[in-house]
Amino acid sequence: MRRPLAPETSRARSRRRLAAVLELEGLSRRFGDVVALDDVSFRIAEGEMVGFVGPNGAGKTTAMRIALGVLQPDAGEVRWRGRPVDAEMRRRFGYMPEERGLYPKMRVLDHLVYLARLHGLGREDARAQARRVADVLGVADRAGARVEALSLGNQQRVQLAAALVHRPEVLVLDEPFSGLDPVGVDVLSGVLREQAAAGVPVVFSSHQLDLVERLCGSVVLIHRGRVVASGRIADLRDADPRRLVRVELAEAVPGWVERIGAHGSSSRSRRAPSSNCSSRGARPTSSTRRARPATSAPSSSSARP
Repeated sequence: MRRPLAPETSRARSRRRLAAVLELEGLSRRFGDVVALDDVSFRIAEGEMVGFVGPNGAGKTTAMRIALGVLQPDAGEVRWRGRPVDAEMRRRFGYMPEERGLYPKMRVLDHLVYLARLHGLGREDARAQARRVADVLGVADRAGARVEALSLGNQQRVQLAAALVHRPEVLVLDEPFSGLDPVGVDVLSGVLREQAAAGVPVVFSSHQLDLVERLCGSVVLIHRGRVVASGRIADLRDADPRRLVRVELAEAVPGWVERIGAHGSSSRSRRAPSSNCSSRGARPTSSTRRARPATSAPSSSSARP
C-alpha cells in the first residue's frame, strides 16, 4: 500500500484554511515592451488547492517564477505568513518548473538525494525521503537509471519527486500533469490531495480544466497579465448568469443553426443571446437516434439556456 507523503494530523486539521499563508501582492513585470504581469494579486490558505488558469502567455509561469525568486518583480512582493519571502524561506518551498530542470547524467535516486540535501535534509534523512517519494510516484524501479534514459513521462514523475523530496511547506507547480499518462495523473492527484489534507498550500497551473475543477476548491484566472477572476469555483459559477448549451444532432443538415437563429429572432427578448448556441458549440455526431428535420422550428426550445 502506498504510504502518504504527509499524513494529516489533528493539528493540521484544526489550523487548516484559517488564513492566507502565501500572498502574491501587486506583482508587475515587464520584458521590454511586453507587460507580463500587471498588478497581479491572490492569496492561498493552508490546506487550499488553487488552480492557476489562463491561455499561453497569460503570465502564469512569470508569476510562479517570481514567487520562487527565479525572477524579480518590477513592483509588488511575495509574502509567506505575513513576511516578505527571502532565500531561507524559499528553501521550504516545493517548485516544479515548466521546463524540466534535471541533470540528465545523474541517476534518479542520487539526484533526489542531492536535491534533498540542498534543501537542508541530513544525509540519511535525504536518502530515506528520496526512496519514499520515488516509491510513491512509481519510479522506484528506475532509481538506478540515469535521468536521460527515462521516458518523458517518467522524467516528469522524477521532476515531481524533486519538488516533494524535502517535505515542502508549500507547493508551486507549473503544469505538473503535462506528459503524464492516466495512471500518473491519478497518482499525482492523490499525492496533491494528501499534501493539501496535511495543511500544505498547493497552487498549480494547468490547461486541463477538468482536473482543475476536480481537484481545486479555488481558481485564479489570468489573461494578458491581469487577474480577471479569482475565488471558489462554486462561487464563480453561481455569480455568472450565463449558461452555455452544447447541442449534438445526428445527420445534421448544414445551416441548421442559422435556421434556428432566424426562427428565434422574434423572441430574443425572452431568451439569452443566441451566441450561446453557436456552430462552434454544436457538432454532428453519429447516433442511433435520428434528429428532427432542421426545419422543425419547435426543436429550438430544447437548446434554450
